[in-house]
Amino acid sequence: MCLKENGKTMEIAYWIVAGLLALAVLAAGGMKLARPKEALAASGMGWVSDFGGGTVKLIGAAEVLGAIGLILPKLTGIAPILSPIAALALAVTMLGAIVVHVRRKESFTPSLVLGLLAVAAAILGFLTLS
Repeated sequence: MCLKENGKTMEIAYWIVAGLLALAVLAAGGMKLARPKEALAASGMGWVSDFGGGTVKLIGAAEVLGAIGLILPKLTGIAPILSPIAALALAVTMLGAIVVHVRRKESFTPSLVLGLLAVAAAILGFLTLS
């Protein structure tokens, strides 16, 4: 496989990984922004009881902005370096989520999967910068 084909393959891989990650964190972050803390707790997000309402909204906003940052800079070609940086920021956010869930003795698998997707998106994003 020539270098040009390899670059195209990595570009496709970036869009698949980043697209899936963006959809997941956009949905999760949007829910945190749209619903009150009590409704989130009632729907099974027990961890929100450890945080204030403003902090939960801030986490949601960070996730929504991270999802936008994964897609828009690379898609528009305006400061595309921001896309892999957004992926790294989401990886750090998911690391924090893992810590919270482990402390509460809850399943951390969804946070781990999203964190690994974020790391993969960051690596692919940096490798496909031109």
